[in-house]
Amino acid sequence: MASIHDIKEQERLSLQAALDAQKTQIERNRLGQFATPTALAEDILRYAASIMQPDTKIRFLDPAIGTGSFYSALRKVFPPGHIIEALGFEIDPHYSEPSAQLWKDTGLVLRHADFTQAEPVANFNLLICNPPYVRHHHLKNGDKTRLQHQTHDVSGMKISGLAGLYCYFLGLSHAWMAKGCLAGWLIPSEFMNVNYGKAIKRYLLERVTLLHIHRFDPNDVQFSDALVSSAVVWLRNERPPLNHEVKFTFGGTLLVPNCSRVVAARVLADEQKWTRFPMSDVRSYSTTPTLSNFFHIKRGIATGDNAFFILSEAEIAKRRLPKELFTPILPSPRYLHQDEIKARTDGSPDIERRLFLLDTDFSEEEIRRRFPTMAAYIEEGRKQGLPERYICQHRTPWYKQEVRPPAPIVCTYLGRGDNKRGKPFRFILNASCATVANAYLALYPKPILSRALDSDPALLRKIWITLNSLPVNIILGESRVYGGGLHKLEPQELGNVPASFISEMLPQNTFEQPKRQLNFKFFAEV
Repeated sequence: MASIHDIKEQERLSLQAALDAQKTQIERNRLGQFATPTALAEDILRYAASIMQPDTKIRFLDPAIGTGSFYSALRKVFPPGHIIEALGFEIDPHYSEPSAQLWKDTGLVLRHADFTQAEPVANFNLLICNPPYVRHHHLKNGDKTRLQHQTHDVSGMKISGLAGLYCYFLGLSHAWMAKGCLAGWLIPSEFMNVNYGKAIKRYLLERVTLLHIHRFDPNDVQFSDALVSSAVVWLRNERPPLNHEVKFTFGGTLLVPNCSRVVAARVLADEQKWTRFPMSDVRSYSTTPTLSNFFHIKRGIATGDNAFFILSEAEIAKRRLPKELFTPILPSPRYLHQDEIKARTDGSPDIERRLFLLDTDFSEEEIRRRFPTMAAYIEEGRKQGLPERYICQHRTPWYKQEVRPPAPIVCTYLGRGDNKRGKPFRFILNASCATVANAYLALYPKPILSRALDSDPALLRKIWITLNSLPVNIILGESRVYGGGLHKLEPQELGNVPASFISEMLPQNTFEQPKRQLNFKFFAEV
């Protein structure tokens, strides 16, 4: 027989579904309205109960309560006599008014108000929140400036303008927590990797005691309507003790994770990517060479419109366009089935799907004079409004591509770990003169490696083979991950991959040789 709490939760779920159905997906995405699933809410509250002192009298706060999934779980996990105060904020009347009616006479005070503008009262000892996941570009400039100033005044955090709304909720809540307050935040795990997350991580290490970060398996998306990789961050409102250590867990549930590791706070202060834990060991940055020691790493070309600027051989021939105004370019990774690209006699890639990139600095006047068919094609692009697009606007002429010479090794930029290969990223050996679009990262040897390659050309193949043989976790430890298991590598992140294997392949006197420029025939300095 269902308990009174289960019956109430079913009412809440029915209300949630009805209210969500009255809004479009775009509206809810813009406002960051993603309700916490029942099982997850109850898992979070059970974990809170497990680390709180028994018989604690609960003063509960949820700054973004929605229909009350956490409050419902609170009532199920904690005995009624232990909950002496409960306060929730909901800015959207579409949810706040029906929710207030749902929870009337239960002891919850549900305020239809903007939490970020409410007058704080430091009275709460349990704060649980799934803050709105509103990206920075949906915040008005006036609101963003106000939030930045308020958050700095309250928590000391200097929040970047690229941060989402959830970062401000985390900072502003500091003023609502009583001394020793336990807080659990269900937030995107991206703050653990990105630059704007530095301020949050510093706050977690210096202003409060960071207890535990549990990261969910990205293949197990917590919110069916948002591709966000989620984490639960647990902190206590007190200064961290000397030699403090933080618990990191991954997968499973909070109480029964699949993987666990304890990491010293002093290590976290120097670690850029907290998502390395708990799967990876602590490493020494001062002694471990990385790929950035041996390669310049650049994103491929952002053309502005691949459909216009990248054409097949057949399309170029059909339109009678001048081949000399095009340069070979590798196709998207999903169309490139081999990991080694050999060259034809003209240097172009010997592959099935042969594509070419329009790239010339000839003026339109000269093109009209010398290449009438190309002039007509460029006029088509003008009629499509390409010169007014952001990327094209910043080029002169607008159809001239950024400089990106052929790279001897390229790496895919996006990938999933559950593909047929079992690895999200591929390293491709490129002996052709083809450049790459921004679906790839281009690796150009630095002088220290270029000198060794001049002496031993076979070294490049050895490096490429080793890169593709690296354990998956080594590269995933540097990547960022999104809901559904999609992984992404930026140039700096790929550059952080440990590469002691390269230094071991180099002659002992390599580091003692004088520096000189790269061999531009194959490896242009960029």
